[in-house]
Amino acid sequence: MMIVANYTAVRQDFKDYCDQVIETDQPLIVTRKDDNVVMISLERFNQLERQARNADYTAKLTRSYEQAISGNTVDHGLIELD
Repeated sequence: MMIVANYTAVRQDFKDYCDQVIETDQPLIVTRKDDNVVMISLERFNQLERQARNADYTAKLTRSYEQAISGNTVDHGLIELD
């Protein structure tokens, strides 16, 4: 479920809309003449950011694994410690 309101309504009752987004953990779609925006809680934003970072990291691991399986690796040898 999402909350949808036009720009003018949100501007007039900004605090109430912010409270509603926080209390319901639902995004608010703010409709405007040319384009729309979405308001979400900071907690939801942080979750989305974490998921995006995890997806990027998983993709890197998958690429590395596939390169290793295909033999596309470079042997750097061991570093000698004095």
